[in-house]
Amino acid sequence: MRKLVIIPTYNEKENISAMIDKVFSLGEPFDLLVIDDGSPDGTAAIVRSRQAEFQGRLHLLERSGKLGLGTAYLTGFEWGLAQGYDYICEMDCDFSHNPDDLVRLYRAAAEGADVVVGSRYVQGVNVVNWPMSRLLMSYFASKYVRLVTGLPLNDATAGFVCYSRRALEHIDLGAVRMKGYGFQIEMKYTAWKLGMRLCEVPIIFTERREGASKMSGGIFREAFFGVLGLPFRRIRGREVRR
Repeated sequence: MRKLVIIPTYNEKENISAMIDKVFSLGEPFDLLVIDDGSPDGTAAIVRSRQAEFQGRLHLLERSGKLGLGTAYLTGFEWGLAQGYDYICEMDCDFSHNPDDLVRLYRAAAEGADVVVGSRYVQGVNVVNWPMSRLLMSYFASKYVRLVTGLPLNDATAGFVCYSRRALEHIDLGAVRMKGYGFQIEMKYTAWKLGMRLCEVPIIFTERREGASKMSGGIFREAFFGVLGLPFRRIRGREVRR
């Protein structure tokens, strides 16, 4: 089974080379696609300089300007499907997601889950080095999503996810509207409404040590108000038949 990890980047020169090394050292073989939004710090140049080391397994897509987290992943999903990957994972570049957990997410998908979420909240609260204000905002955001939409997940906003090929082929990716972190909620909600099997795998989330966070008030507002409209939206895609 071919497995791809998608990592969007913007100014991640402190992390990208170490992340490349870590992903390619895992016991399970994963290919890596970096989608860089015109990082002025030279992140893309670092990736290009290392591609020859990995014999066609390290890929780079460069975009002009910051076009949004959601559009980066949608671009990566389309690319991964066109290249024939069976499982496509998404994760951050800053080591807040432990790359070792990619293996656990993939194995849960291989056992039959359509969407596997690396969950901070499925077994209590597993977050390290966040200020209390941000932790409470994140935790109650997932509670809010569950209350408004009924989505049966403890960590609806998680950005560490493994999708099966079938899941991405059944979702109408062109109809996904939210571009920031709300994208994470919309994808999971759409998969659930189309009858896919969702699974949460417990992880420990650790705040980044290098570089700057990309969270902003605009991203939070899009997610907050976008969730209110989800139950009234027509779900675009093909239902899963079991």
